[in-house]
Amino acid sequence: MTAITARPAGFFRDIASIAARSVRQLPRDIEFIGPALFIPVFFLIVNVGSLQNVAGFTDIQIDYKAYQLPVAIVFAVTGVTRAQALVLNIQEGYFDRLMLTPVSRRALLLGHMAADFVLVICLSIPVVIVGFIIGVRFPTGPLGVVVFILIAALWGVAYTGIPYAIALKTGNPGAVNSSFMLFFPFAFLTTSYVPVEAMTGWMATIARYNPVTYLLAGLRSLFIEWQWDELGESLIAIGALALVSQSMSFKALNGRVKQK
Repeated sequence: MTAITARPAGFFRDIASIAARSVRQLPRDIEFIGPALFIPVFFLIVNVGSLQNVAGFTDIQIDYKAYQLPVAIVFAVTGVTRAQALVLNIQEGYFDRLMLTPVSRRALLLGHMAADFVLVICLSIPVVIVGFIIGVRFPTGPLGVVVFILIAALWGVAYTGIPYAIALKTGNPGAVNSSFMLFFPFAFLTTSYVPVEAMTGWMATIARYNPVTYLLAGLRSLFIEWQWDELGESLIAIGALALVSQSMSFKALNGRVKQK
């Protein structure tokens, strides 16, 4: 008679299990992937078509199509998260049932974020392909393409702490959907269209303190050559965002767990 043994457990096993479940659910939520791809591609094409000649009067070191591709990729990965699935888990009682098991509480969040990392990479690839179609090229080669996508994905995951914090705090899908609105000041009060040097007054001041400015600078540096200072500053900006947003999400998780 064959003995039945328990599946191996542990922190990383919990993360892998929750991430795998979240990834398997992606095909059921395919309806939100269309808008997540349409919006950045739409803005990429419209901005390049309408502003390329105007931008030629400013001090931009790279082709304007390459200048706009990082903006499109940031829109593609920001706010795309499985936080909605977490809200459904809360509403349907699945989250409460998990609380009755020995699963790691931190893994409940980290597993979903691991799935988010997979999701944002999958969303980044089509946007980069559109960039290639309109004529964008990477002087840094294939490795530059990989680094471009990975940095964008890290930013996307760093930002997910905000919608997860809202999901855990409110359990409200409408509130989670509106969390992307918080990104709009970051998205437009920055170097989305022109460099900081071309801005004046308060707009230039805000852009210099906006972490998205350094993220875009790091991504755009890959269209010139390997500039480690720019890439390092972009990673610092991502780390700063992650520190704030992930602290919010884990604090919200602790608050919800204490309610059980």
